[in-house]
Amino acid sequence: MTLAVIRVLAPNPSIATLDGTNTWIVGEDPTIVIDPGPEIDEHLKEVARAAGRVAHVLVTHDHEDHAAGAVTFARLVGANVTAWRLPGAAKVHDGQGFTAGGVELIAMHSPGHSADHVVFSDAGSGALFTGDAVLGEGSVFVVSRLGEYLAALERLDALGLEVLCPGHGPAVWDPSAKLGEYLAHRAERERKLLAALEAGARTEDELLDAAWADAPAALRPAAALTLRAHAGKLADEGRLPDDVKLA
Repeated sequence: MTLAVIRVLAPNPSIATLDGTNTWIVGEDPTIVIDPGPEIDEHLKEVARAAGRVAHVLVTHDHEDHAAGAVTFARLVGANVTAWRLPGAAKVHDGQGFTAGGVELIAMHSPGHSADHVVFSDAGSGALFTGDAVLGEGSVFVVSRLGEYLAALERLDALGLEVLCPGHGPAVWDPSAKLGEYLAHRAERERKLLAALEAGARTEDELLDAAWADAPAALRPAAALTLRAHAGKLADEGRLPDDVKLA
């Protein structure tokens, strides 16, 4: 099935957001809008013009670059906003469906980048709207339980997807390869972290220098969050030395 999709790029480029946040408009009259983005008036008005009549406003996670404009946008178009955790929004449930314009999107809880993260899939077209669970380019930082994030990636790969529509960067037309790349990347980070621990590194700075040496200085705080998620996984598995000291 061909899926009607429009991408509206928010004017908020940065090292973390790439060329900006993708707002996705799905279906036709009425539409479903995913991640209205930051509260930038002109962006929200542009999304409203492109979306026309809106049935649902969905949010993948409560980060400012995806969600700050959601409630304002929902009021602008006269629709309800739904998210896992967002003030002024209805709560989305894992497996919940949203139907409009010939499309049914299914929510799937995918914690990792944030504890409240969800993705939305369209079984008819094989499209998955990934928010920050998977980006079009590069990797994401992980703040919640890493084991749950890896399990979510494996669940997504089992869907037999055709295209990933990410929160940042271009669409991905080989989803299985991208998801495999993400799983391999996390495994390689774990290998480097274990090697650093074996070599005697114990502080956060030592472990970052060893296992995240390629992280730009501007992304070191995000790398530290991901380090803590990896350390949490090792601790759950009984593989983290007791004398590791993280901030």
